[in-house]
Amino acid sequence: MRSTPPLRTQRGFTMALALALAVVMGVMLMKMGPRLSAEVQRENEAELIFRGEAIATALRVYFAKTKRYPTDLDEVMKVRPHILRQKYLDPMTASGEWQFVTQVQAGASGDTQGLPIVGVRSRSNMDSIHAYQGKTLVRDWLFTADENLLGGGATLENERTRRSLRGTVPTPQKQ
Repeated sequence: MRSTPPLRTQRGFTMALALALAVVMGVMLMKMGPRLSAEVQRENEAELIFRGEAIATALRVYFAKTKRYPTDLDEVMKVRPHILRQKYLDPMTASGEWQFVTQVQAGASGDTQGLPIVGVRSRSNMDSIHAYQGKTLVRDWLFTADENLLGGGATLENERTRRSLRGTVPTPQKQ
């Protein structure tokens, strides 16, 4: 009686097992994809708020020192001692370019170059996970040096959002 070598039958079993394992892992990765992208977006939104508020604070300090607003963020970086740690990029866009909020409205061409910058906003058209300043579209979030300009500036709701993004629970304030 001839018997087949056990190696040949085991090869097929091992191949089928490896294929089944690859399919299961693929399905699991597909289920984790949306969670991972939501986590990345949540982190990018928190970073956007941090960077935008840092720029707005630097613009306030720049105005207090020079009695005018800068026409470019490079002007803010030249002030000594530094009032902005680095020239932050927009974390929500691939280019990293901010849309500048200017003190005066841009002309018909829409060019804001040379106009005084009082704030920044993201160029991203994404819906946000968090609400900031009562807005859920990322490009509507304003980070301005002038609190009365276009509804910008810090509010109690913004402070609560900032704290929740840091992982701490805000305490109710007495009125």
